[in-house]
Amino acid sequence: MCYAVSGPIVVVMSTATPPRPSATPSTPSSAPAHPPSHAARAATGVPAGQRRPALDWRVRFAGLSLIWGFSFLLIKVGTDGFAPFQVTFGRLLFGTLVLAVAMAVKRAPLPRGRRTWLHLTVAAFFLNAAPFSLFAYAELTIPSTLAGICNATSPLWGMALSMVALSEDRPTRRRVAGLGLGFLGVLTVLGAWQGFQGLDAKGTAMALLASLCYPVGWIYVRRTLAGTGHSSLSLIGPQLGVATLQLALVTPLFAGFPSSFPVVALLAVAALGALGTGLAVLVQYGLVNEVGPTTAQMVTYFIPVIATAAGVAVLGESLSWNTPVGAAIVLAGAALTQSRPRARAKAQQT
Repeated sequence: MCYAVSGPIVVVMSTATPPRPSATPSTPSSAPAHPPSHAARAATGVPAGQRRPALDWRVRFAGLSLIWGFSFLLIKVGTDGFAPFQVTFGRLLFGTLVLAVAMAVKRAPLPRGRRTWLHLTVAAFFLNAAPFSLFAYAELTIPSTLAGICNATSPLWGMALSMVALSEDRPTRRRVAGLGLGFLGVLTVLGAWQGFQGLDAKGTAMALLASLCYPVGWIYVRRTLAGTGHSSLSLIGPQLGVATLQLALVTPLFAGFPSSFPVVALLAVAALGALGTGLAVLVQYGLVNEVGPTTAQMVTYFIPVIATAAGVAVLGESLSWNTPVGAAIVLAGAALTQSRPRARAKAQQT
């Protein structure tokens, strides 16, 4: 089973043999420069005779990068009008509606079995309900640029956890070096040499905890839902649906009901859910099937760049030199933790 870390969302993407967790979840060392041949497409699970989508994969890749990069800006705008739990509930609700329509059109059946639904409930909490809520609360006190960069630490947490929880993920010098480099980048972003001055510790901790939830969810799903025989869409839709129910129970208790519905904030939440949580998942799913997880997962490395640019240009958030420098170091470390020796990569491809 392959997982995608879609920036702010991580979902099950296919039913193939599970690769290593990565940022959105699966990062071989090199990516093709162009769409693969029929044979390569067959290897990724797409029949050679399948009709190509109307839009070139590069256009959809760019669109996906923008959607997920702007998600942190939309969270910030949403929390200006609604409580964080309300933003998360709306996000999940709109996203679930989009996937429900997709399931109806494709006639994707709901998964069967109490055990499967139990696993989906746990996955929905760690991959959707908890991180979405934590990011929403974090952005009450930290800029969206910092939240986007914190999200990029997910593959670092994933690499550290997988070495402990997954026996097939053995540490190598390269991966350990990448882990150390990545967390050095985090300290650079946070301005550790200044004593973290100017940062809200609680908000930053929430954003980092949100990024930690993703790999915890990846590992759980990898251990429990791999090889269940269900289609990707049959797992993605119900997972978001369960997360929506979880927030439907929590939101009235801790946030109540909105007293008003500011238009801008409401549109931000709707876009965050319908585009950033629903449509984006379907686009990512199509990319994985068409060009493989190696290329599709590279969207993860554009998210913090776009999130930073959007926060500065649209919201007028301040940006010191250590933020982009630290972000670059984080991304370099994340890429290094997911890289593999060439000989090994070639051996796995044959």
